[in-house]
Amino acid sequence: MTYDEACAAVCAPGTMFEITETDVRGVATKVFVGAPPNITALFQLASAREGEFIVYEDERWTMPQVLDLAAKIGDALVNTWGVAKGDRVSLAMRNYPEWIAAYVAIVSVGAVAVPLNAWWLREELQFAIKDSGSVVVLADGERLTRILEGEGSEVMLVAVRSTGDLPAGVARLEDAFTEGATMPVVDIAPEDNVSILYTSGTTGRPKGAVSTHRAVLNALLAFAARAAVGGLTEPADGNAADPAGAPVFMLCVPLFHVTGLVPVMLGSFVNGAKLVMTHRWDPERALELIEAERVTNFVGVPTMSWDLLESPSFASSDTSSLKSVGGGGAPMPPELVQRIEDNFPNGRPGLGYGMTETNAYGPQNAGTMFVENPTSTGKCVPIMDVRVTDVEGNVLPAGETGEIWFSGPMLISEYWNRPEATAETMQDGWLRSGDIGRVDDDGFVYVSDRAKDMVLRGGENIYCIEVEAAIYEHPAVYEAAVYGVPHDRLGEELACHVMVKAGETLAASVLQEFLAERVAKFKVPSLITVVTESLPRNASGKILKRELRDEVAAR
Repeated sequence: MTYDEACAAVCAPGTMFEITETDVRGVATKVFVGAPPNITALFQLASAREGEFIVYEDERWTMPQVLDLAAKIGDALVNTWGVAKGDRVSLAMRNYPEWIAAYVAIVSVGAVAVPLNAWWLREELQFAIKDSGSVVVLADGERLTRILEGEGSEVMLVAVRSTGDLPAGVARLEDAFTEGATMPVVDIAPEDNVSILYTSGTTGRPKGAVSTHRAVLNALLAFAARAAVGGLTEPADGNAADPAGAPVFMLCVPLFHVTGLVPVMLGSFVNGAKLVMTHRWDPERALELIEAERVTNFVGVPTMSWDLLESPSFASSDTSSLKSVGGGGAPMPPELVQRIEDNFPNGRPGLGYGMTETNAYGPQNAGTMFVENPTSTGKCVPIMDVRVTDVEGNVLPAGETGEIWFSGPMLISEYWNRPEATAETMQDGWLRSGDIGRVDDDGFVYVSDRAKDMVLRGGENIYCIEVEAAIYEHPAVYEAAVYGVPHDRLGEELACHVMVKAGETLAASVLQEFLAERVAKFKVPSLITVVTESLPRNASGKILKRELRDEVAAR
């Protein structure tokens, strides 16, 4: 089948992915007919599941164990700490099995989960706790120390995985448990809030992106529909390891990031996947786990795929169980797409272009379609619409470049306490992505750059992603970041940071000559910084270009 034929079959009337139209906050919106009213339906469905659900270091958790812990936490939230429907409860911890159980508990009692960035320091944590109005914070030891640094806290703090004495006023999670506790039953509607995810905050204060139960559920079903489309357009390779077996996902991205939370963690309640969780990112350890646990789906930012391929252990590791190698959070250079295709026995490249504001769902590209269109982020299933506009908001025809907008039931409802930011980003059921790109006649979406990252040099638009893709073709390059710096005459000048592979060297002049054969002269960076250490990234894996820009500007 063609992609469009497969979409029509998967979303046909009477199927589990049938699409209808309903009113969502005053806007006619396409939704999946089969979407349950709230997320608790996923957990009820999963309650019948036996066997391993989570592998974390030397711990193995079954679904009944996770749901039993969730019931105890839910009971404690309501009956010990007085959490009511609509109250916000923050999660401040690294990826632990308890993180998942706590999230299940929070949303099941009708509260709003507020996952906090585990990389944040005290000021950032305190800001989000106060901004969200959280009444309880569930935190591990490291995050507790940061929250309490210098002064106490006015919010109820609950220690998770705690050992030893606790500071005054901090409760231990287990002390609130009641034997035989069951999850409190709460009536939850589709438009009730379920989560507030704070954006990465690379500029200014982070914004709290608010999602409803309807939004998250429709995103999950959209991912499942896309998988069904892939099954029709690219039937499973009979040589792949255990093609009929249950999926095994490696969870190596943070749960507080939308990719880890929605398609990976919550998606596992939909597709029956086992989750293999890593304590921290280490490519050698990841390869060990892929082999030992027969991981089928590797989901991370593109640099993690580079790390696997560049690991000294890659050639001797058994990666034959992998069917999909990819993720999101950043563009995937065409060079990496081909390396994945060529070097994993059964693993095919995949990329999703989603945002916190779309609950991670967006155009996806995978397998043969990705190999044949490596510069595209792919297509959507019909539940989401995409358009491209000029600076005044006028819709542009296919092939023309402008700002990408999204429409669909998976969009956030607002930015918490930020009505002006909400009005600026969300208009008549459409979300302005802030990304520059185009959609071709076949529906493939191409992302040129973030609008704020596009460099305007002497009147010429330069899309950093295009230049980065050319840089990645050089065999000595491990990772690269292209950005603009102020210039008196040209307005902006193009600069880049390049990390070289271990044992490699690369002169700026050599790279410039290399690029001059691949891109127009005005797109060749005039300021090149070559380093041997990793470029700075935030917790979602995005390179912090602002730091690099400030470093160069200060010279």
